[in-house]
Amino acid sequence: MDAPVVRSITVAAPADVVYDTVADVARWPQLLASVVHIEHRPGEAGTDEVDIWALRGENQVRTWTNLRTLDREALRIGFANPLAEGEWRVVPNDDDTVTLTVSHDFAMPGAAQGALPHIDAQLAEFKEAAERHAELTELTIEFADPLFIAGAVEDAYELLYRAEQWPDRFPHVTRIDLSEDVPNIQFFDMDTLTPDGRPHTTRSVRICFPHGKIIYKQITLAPLLSAHTGHWVFTETPEGTVAEARHTATVNPANLHLLKPDATVKDARAYLRRALSANSVANLRYAKEYAEDIADGKLKESVDA
Repeated sequence: MDAPVVRSITVAAPADVVYDTVADVARWPQLLASVVHIEHRPGEAGTDEVDIWALRGENQVRTWTNLRTLDREALRIGFANPLAEGEWRVVPNDDDTVTLTVSHDFAMPGAAQGALPHIDAQLAEFKEAAERHAELTELTIEFADPLFIAGAVEDAYELLYRAEQWPDRFPHVTRIDLSEDVPNIQFFDMDTLTPDGRPHTTRSVRICFPHGKIIYKQITLAPLLSAHTGHWVFTETPEGTVAEARHTATVNPANLHLLKPDATVKDARAYLRRALSANSVANLRYAKEYAEDIADGKLKESVDA
């Protein structure tokens, strides 16, 4: 077994903010470029389990489960998974900064070398997130749009899962190139038009959970965004299905001028709320029409029989 790998970075933020940034795994997909999705299960006495789906390279996703122990008073978070165990530590300094340190004890010889770039990138991203905590709160918009569908959850899910068919079904999607080398893990490049006719090209990764939800993360972003994640969630009800589209989007303040010369963050938030909602609600309505047409056809068959 190799010697433990210890890496550190200085962060100009309060210790509790740095600790919370690392501890709050729900925010990781928005803050960390490699993390696509998190499933969090709280445990007892300062423990939890975290399922992580993360990018490896341009077209691969790896998943694992971290078992964590959290000690907010001591500013320590321990973790263990089949590949490594280690600890995050937040140590206050005398100059109003803190040192964020992470240690890894890898189970496989030689694993540390390949992991170093990822570890260093994650430290830098946590540093930026903690130092810009207040700013990112202002720059980030999160919302959900639900829609009732009088049809089967499987049919509503199917239309949104089969993204390769979107250019033929959704007017605002002009091109899509999709690959699914691993079942239910999709990568695609897509050209879309916003409601005001602006063209956008994005690359996304999706984690699909039939027939309950589809998680996505844009990995090549529209210029106005520095991060964009979301999901489609499908809930079966006695009457049919409730489908929900959720977006979490972070404004890129360097590109506010793309909206208009004197655009503000407030302008960008309003624009994103309108534009993202318009396209996702349109997709939900197409899923509604598709699922309800199938339900109506089955009803007609049963009546005719």
